Amino acid sequence: MSKENPNLLQRIMKTASKIEAHELRAVLLSFCFVFIIMAAYYILRPVRDAMASDWTDTEVSFLWNINFFISCIVVAMYGIAVSRISFRWLVPSVYAFFALSFVAFYLGVAGLPAADRTLIDKTFYVWVSIFSLFHISVFWSFMSDMWTKEQSGRLFAFIAAGASAGGLAGPLLPAAFATALGSDTLMLIAAAMLVFTIPLVLYLERLKVVDLGNEHVHADLSQARIGGNPFAGFKLFLTNPYLLGIGAFILLYTAIGSFVYFEQKNLLAVYDRDTRGQILAQVDLVVNALTFMIAMFATSRIVSKLGMPLTLALVPIFIAAGLLILAFAPILTVVLALQVARRAGNYGITRPAREMLFTGVDRETRFKAKPVIDVPVYRGGDAISGMAFAGLTDGLGLGLGAMAAVGAAIAAVWAAVGVLLGRAFGRTTAQDGLGDTAEPARS
Repeated sequence: MSKENPNLLQRIMKTASKIEAHELRAVLLSFCFVFIIMAAYYILRPVRDAMASDWTDTEVSFLWNINFFISCIVVAMYGIAVSRISFRWLVPSVYAFFALSFVAFYLGVAGLPAADRTLIDKTFYVWVSIFSLFHISVFWSFMSDMWTKEQSGRLFAFIAAGASAGGLAGPLLPAAFATALGSDTLMLIAAAMLVFTIPLVLYLERLKVVDLGNEHVHADLSQARIGGNPFAGFKLFLTNPYLLGIGAFILLYTAIGSFVYFEQKNLLAVYDRDTRGQILAQVDLVVNALTFMIAMFATSRIVSKLGMPLTLALVPIFIAAGLLILAFAPILTVVLALQVARRAGNYGITRPAREMLFTGVDRETRFKAKPVIDVPVYRGGDAISGMAFAGLTDGLGLGLGAMAAVGAAIAAVWAAVGVLLGRAFGRTTAQDGLGDTAEPARS
């Protein structure tokens, strides 16, 4: 490659995404990293969600409750790993562990008839639900530890576009070949993809020092153990108002998502499992195409122009309006449009902005408290909202229109919390740290 070509690429990338020349290699590899893990997840997601239509709302709600408790156990175990494993090997170990788990599921169901695999299917459903949050939480913890606050504001949206691109590529396989390959084979493919992330993590740790010169962000990355109490994440979360605010934001998001998920599940019950997988994969393609465009070209500019308070409130405001429309027109087309808007808005705008909130906390908070928020708190929100949905529909018999009105009120509260959280982040940025807000998170 000639010398002019790299310079041209650098100029293009800086114009489109505000990436400086010395950041380009690390940004592109971070993009590839999240692309791989999200593609692997989106291969597994249709397999998981296709199973749910075989079960009642009450059964799924029960699984979500189990999911919450398993999430707490997994995060506690991760806290032990954070305390005892060298930081250099922490993140690679997480992805290797999940890869081995999906190989084990494949071997567990190989050759079993459908009638004899219900317990394994439900276990797989719970495990993929944990993976869906944990793998991306660990990724963003790693990113928050690699980039400065200023860089995160410029670069996280572009890196998040890698997640959207992975979300576009991942569903192509089950959408086209789920019936030909069979759902079980997809588990092996996803496991193999996770293994490819291990050398990427190790190389990015090197680039943090060589290319970025960010060793001052947190010293001694290669050998240090984070140490401390392995269960400190739960304490850090419960004693820090800033982290509690993020947790509240997550709970309100999950409440909206759970309501829409149950309606989608019920509408797909008339199809067989492989067909459901194909339909869900096609929906994922639409969502991630929109997300990719938003994250690549709009998110960083939205944050710059509107600021964090309005950025965090933007999607909740649109969802509240959509739910009000759904309350008056409770039809399938509106439900699907709302689901696409909710997910694309979250992945393209809300999630990158939310991850920026963690650039102002210390390493122990990122790697211990953040997984508590991203996994048990998220799944706790699923459990509560799942029980609420099952009670309101199976118990009280409320229809889609009434449920949408309830959801609109929740979305309005969600928007208000986003504004407050964005203002708190603004104060931490002005102080170049969390100051008094962060003190409870330090140990």
